[in-house]
Amino acid sequence: MITSIKRILIGRPLKSTELGEQKLNKTKALAILSSDALSSVAYGPEQVLIVLLTVGAAAFWYSIPIAVGVLALLTALIFSYRQIIFAYPHGGGAYVVSKENLGKHAGLVAGASLLVDYILTVAVSVSAGTDAITSAFPSLHPYNVPIAVVFVLFITTLNLRGVTESASILAYPVYLFVLAILALIATGVYKVATGQVSPDLHASIGTPVAGIGLFLLLKAFASGSSALTGVEAISNAIPNFKSPAPNNASKTLLAMGALLAILFSGIVFLAYYYGISPRPEVTVVSDIAEDVFGRNGVYYFIQGTTALILILAANTGYSAFPLLAVNLAKDKYIPRMFTVRGDRLGYSNGILMLGLLSIVLIVGFGGKTEHLIPLYAVGVFIPFTLSQTGMMVKWFREKPKGWKSKFIINTIGACISFIVCIVFFLTKFGQVWPVLIFLPVIIWLFVRIHAHYEAVADQLRTTTCEPSMPIEGNVIIVPVAGITHVVENSLNYAKSLHADQIIAVHIPFERDEEAAFEQKWQKWQPDIRLVTLHSPYRSLVYPLTKFIDTVQRKASESHYQVTVVIPQFIPKKAWHHILHNQSSLLLRAHLLYRRDVIITTVPYHLKK
Repeated sequence: MITSIKRILIGRPLKSTELGEQKLNKTKALAILSSDALSSVAYGPEQVLIVLLTVGAAAFWYSIPIAVGVLALLTALIFSYRQIIFAYPHGGGAYVVSKENLGKHAGLVAGASLLVDYILTVAVSVSAGTDAITSAFPSLHPYNVPIAVVFVLFITTLNLRGVTESASILAYPVYLFVLAILALIATGVYKVATGQVSPDLHASIGTPVAGIGLFLLLKAFASGSSALTGVEAISNAIPNFKSPAPNNASKTLLAMGALLAILFSGIVFLAYYYGISPRPEVTVVSDIAEDVFGRNGVYYFIQGTTALILILAANTGYSAFPLLAVNLAKDKYIPRMFTVRGDRLGYSNGILMLGLLSIVLIVGFGGKTEHLIPLYAVGVFIPFTLSQTGMMVKWFREKPKGWKSKFIINTIGACISFIVCIVFFLTKFGQVWPVLIFLPVIIWLFVRIHAHYEAVADQLRTTTCEPSMPIEGNVIIVPVAGITHVVENSLNYAKSLHADQIIAVHIPFERDEEAAFEQKWQKWQPDIRLVTLHSPYRSLVYPLTKFIDTVQRKASESHYQVTVVIPQFIPKKAWHHILHNQSSLLLRAHLLYRRDVIITTVPYHLKK
């Protein structure tokens, strides 16, 4: 039944040779990998206005020069990441660039930041999408968390089906959103140009505002820069593109940058000109759409596509998180299970882990993840800064043809990213301080995991590990609970190994049971030595392991190997296991950690 449900939800398994069919063309890649960046126009301008509102609506005109600054930063990042795509065509983005040019620890900082950022991408995007739905239907506000969790489960399932299948489905809402916002901007600008919007709704550019200062403007700029989250996703996911992957990825990145610039600047302009002020339960885009079109079908279309793009922006995380996890796992910094492809050729362990951690965040914050946006943004600008600095080092070290212009581009990107990062810490320290705790903790875990893998490799390597001791003979110990077919089956197996000695061990809890069992054993298996270990405290494990240790010490002196053969019957139905004590499982689990003792389980399958 479980297999059938899995096939319905995920689909039939794909052969490894079908991997080429799971690559993305530019149209689908733009939708899948740009959804995070494009969706940020739904909350990026709003974050700017929320900061400016602290000194009054008259300060909203500052959103125009702030938007210009954000667009300048976007331009620098787009050209910088375009260079990364061609320099590192196998993907990995900031992690690989930082590791190879700035060293292992810089790479780990970038990798840890991006892993957390992709988890936040899913949690923040889905929560924001849910808020957009409940803005249109206020009666749904109490159900924010369940709605968000259902959306995460849906996107997780869709990604488990494979990257091309998820792209085919998710491309339509993304392009519908772009169309809806372009229509909103075009109509809004037309109404402004034709004098249908009163100029009294907003303060003129240049109007003096009491209380405004550099600190507040930097804080607003940093908030607006949250619209640039997701720009790095394409450089991480180059392996998902059809050949020639770097060229296709580069063109997709440029298209994303152009679209993001148009949509972001358009929403900022309309919000300023229409005098939109952010409100707790209604988004800025919702207010603009209502002012431009009224509450009609077009308004609900814009709200619907906005909600969809915010939710589907999470898919950028699902595209980039597993690939970043693969790079970290190959370098032995996270568990190797993240390198395994699933039935549909996607890295399903990474997809499942991302979904699980995102749900934990959504539930933990009650669906109110908007105050995670600064943390989410600073988690992006740290790897932005490291990757651009890494590219500067690469160009200066290698000095290829035309390296000076490339160096300048990356220097500009690194400087602006660093400034934004510092501004975030200075202006939003109360919201971003957790990064100073969880980043060192994650990096410490990376280092510990890496040390474990290195220690394992060192011990398994035949050139460095201790030479194996010769085995002169074999002593077999068979724990027996009674005289049954299960025990008989295990004894027959033990005899077939031609061991030097076979010892059956029985552990009675009462003295009278001990004598009775010994008499029965002598009649049933007189040629096999029986040892009874009375256990007054009703423990099976302690007396048996103590006996095994004694035998093992004596055997090691003669280079004999001790093997414990554990009889186990297997019920016909899985749920029957709960009706039995699972003594064999308990013994096996305990004995696995005994050095120089081999454990063999002999199953006996019940037929009814």
